[in-house]
Amino acid sequence: MFRQAGPTLTPSITPTVPRSTPIPTITATPTITPTETPFPNIATIIAGLPPSTELGPSKLGVHVVQNNDPAIMQFVRQSQPAVMKGVGDLGFLAEVRAESPRTIIVGRIDDIFIQNYIGTPEEAAREYVNKHLDTYRANPAIDYWEGWNEPDPGPGLMGWYARFEQERIKAMAEHGLKSAIGGFPPGVPEIEEFAMFLPAIETGIQHGAILTLHEGDISEGNLLFLYGAPLPGYPAYADRGLMSFRYRWFYREILEPANMIIPLVVSELEFAGWDSTSEEALIGQLAWYDVEARKDGYFIGFTVFTAGAINQWIEFNVNQILPELTTYVQSQQ
Repeated sequence: MFRQAGPTLTPSITPTVPRSTPIPTITATPTITPTETPFPNIATIIAGLPPSTELGPSKLGVHVVQNNDPAIMQFVRQSQPAVMKGVGDLGFLAEVRAESPRTIIVGRIDDIFIQNYIGTPEEAAREYVNKHLDTYRANPAIDYWEGWNEPDPGPGLMGWYARFEQERIKAMAEHGLKSAIGGFPPGVPEIEEFAMFLPAIETGIQHGAILTLHEGDISEGNLLFLYGAPLPGYPAYADRGLMSFRYRWFYREILEPANMIIPLVVSELEFAGWDSTSEEALIGQLAWYDVEARKDGYFIGFTVFTAGAINQWIEFNVNQILPELTTYVQSQQ
């Protein structure tokens, strides 16, 4: 999550990628305006979920700003999560690796001040990697490193950003490091913009990278907000939306037809804050998201934003529900 106020696998997937894959042509269909229907009751959704044995273990992990509560590592030890993410406070991830060897670990350095689209993207990418190389080397427990946080370049700069990510992938690989690319915020990009990012996807697959992006509800207190609504120019589908499972538009309309399936982590699943929802409601919604996400074989996992919250992130702190999340994840094994 990004605010101007402050700085802010388990399965093995081997995709087959053709060389120099052309960007597929996108043919939009007329915009469909869905009828206004109430969102389903979360209890009804949970009651209708398929048994966990049909879909495999939970994909739920947590995003951590600061390892400031014993409940965070207790969650790791007891649930052995599919994925964990650390931002800024990275040292504790070595303990995560030791306590849960199967967990995929994503890290991001808390540096938003270099996200400026200035200069050539290749030079900017090399500068970015060189600036943070000592931190990368000091944290070998991290499997994949994200770069920029929540970039939204739009159509005018998406080509620049794709080249930046291509070069960052290559520069990281020269040091034996793997990249997590994309990092887009909830609600963007549009499909036509994502198509412009395909060169980075192809380079990422060639170098064993993953795609990360952010999803969730940042305003309404309901992860089903705008679920089932269409993107502009496309029909509505019952299993994808504008804020949750937006990634399915990118995979089904672009990546799957191009045979460019890259593993995915939703590295922030955001909620609107405790003023907008209750602990019981949020846990139910996370369970819904978890089971739905398990239907996609390329989906590694998602991290709930955020444990260890400090400063402006306190309203999103999930430390208090970590015991309940542990119980839930254990129940899905």
